[in-house]
Amino acid sequence: MDTEMANAQDARVDALWATLDTRNQGHLDLAALKKGLRKLDHPLKNADQILADVMKSVDTNGDGRISYNEFRTFVHETERELLALFKSIDIDRNGKISRQELQVALSRAGLAVPNSKLDVFFSEVDANNDGAISFEEWRDFLLFMPATAPNLHHVMSYYQGTHHVNPEGDVLLSDDTIYGLEYFVAGGIAGIVSRTSTAPLDRLKVYLIAQTSVTKEAVDAAKSGNVVRAFKNAWHPLAGATKELWQAGGMRSLYAGNGLNVVKVMPESAIKFGAYEAAKRAFATLEGHNDPAIIHSWSKFVAGGMAGMVSQLTIYPIDTLKFRMQCETVSGGLHGNRLIIATALKMWRQGGVAAYYRGVGMGLVGIFPYAALDLGTFEYLKRAITSHNARKRGCHEEDAAPGGFMTAAIGGFSGAFGASMVYPINLLRTRLQSQGTVLHPRTYTGIVDVTQQTIKGEGMRGLFKGLTPNLLKVVPAVSITYVVYDKSKAALGLH
Repeated sequence: MDTEMANAQDARVDALWATLDTRNQGHLDLAALKKGLRKLDHPLKNADQILADVMKSVDTNGDGRISYNEFRTFVHETERELLALFKSIDIDRNGKISRQELQVALSRAGLAVPNSKLDVFFSEVDANNDGAISFEEWRDFLLFMPATAPNLHHVMSYYQGTHHVNPEGDVLLSDDTIYGLEYFVAGGIAGIVSRTSTAPLDRLKVYLIAQTSVTKEAVDAAKSGNVVRAFKNAWHPLAGATKELWQAGGMRSLYAGNGLNVVKVMPESAIKFGAYEAAKRAFATLEGHNDPAIIHSWSKFVAGGMAGMVSQLTIYPIDTLKFRMQCETVSGGLHGNRLIIATALKMWRQGGVAAYYRGVGMGLVGIFPYAALDLGTFEYLKRAITSHNARKRGCHEEDAAPGGFMTAAIGGFSGAFGASMVYPINLLRTRLQSQGTVLHPRTYTGIVDVTQQTIKGEGMRGLFKGLTPNLLKVVPAVSITYVVYDKSKAALGLH
């Protein structure tokens, strides 16, 4: 070997063997190898599958154990291969690999590795943090790579396998899990502030949904084809509703139900996206590749719908209580926690648990297409923008992802699009939930009855009452969420 004498190499092999053979048995089985690697705090100490491959590579006689001679031969051959690979990357022949040299070698090998991943890999191999990788660092990090003729494809595959193993031996789902809780809290804070800021618009939407009267002027304007007149009349219900809500209790009336809306933010988000990721992994397994990032678009569509259904079922009672409380908020009546308690007890007396799930069938019918359209549209647009940026910049897609505000804008558009498509279903569901209240005294026998009564009494326009304030929430909600999330991350020391 060019860089060291054979006797020095043998001495190093002997020292490494002594460290691994903690029982002094003269051989290593899989359990002994794991124990020795734990002693070295090696990245492979919990990677059972990779260690099984290492055993097969080293155990040439197939007796299930590694002898000293087998180990010595393996180390010598592997170091020779690693040195050849090291020299092919070390372009300036200074005995060290720079980050630029590694990046060029990866590109030459046809490997598009994101800058963020390359930075992490380089820093882990560069044990002394001097900004360059020596052969000793390269050798020590990759010595147990189970490949007879290692190349950069093997190196990156090996690194991915070791880098995503946690102390319990389970494969980590993503690099974000280290700071998952903090990011989740930041997202929760953003959701709470956003919903509170747009609560009056949500209150307006529910109030308009509860109204069963028809505005004659608006209908006549729409029938006449007078666009300007129709547009002006479209704002009259909003102005009138705002005035009536203010008279019912001022600012407090406009924020009725916001407490319940805030309470469900974190569990709703956690359940929805947790179920979505679980569903994507399940579909990846069914498709036979185990990579959620490349599942078929239809699989993402169904996964989004399933996640929405699970989330809706979980928080549905809170939604029902919120709607009924808002429809019981009147001038001179109860407010705040007293109204919440009174409404909850009244619901329980009227029908027990079933009262909290009125309209759940309609809710599930609506949430599946909404969640599917929302998440499906979001991922499609984000992927399209990412691909466009990557082609334009000539870089890997992970380095071309849209920025924070663009991502938020995509989310806002996809949410508004999904909500508009299924709005009639959600309106009918809300009426089933709020039936028999002060603001919505009508009662229904079920889904068919509420649909018939709404269309018969208010026409097709009645299916879209409250859509305007619902869409008006989108821009401020997206902007507020983005700004507060960014500030929350800074406050929590996140990047």
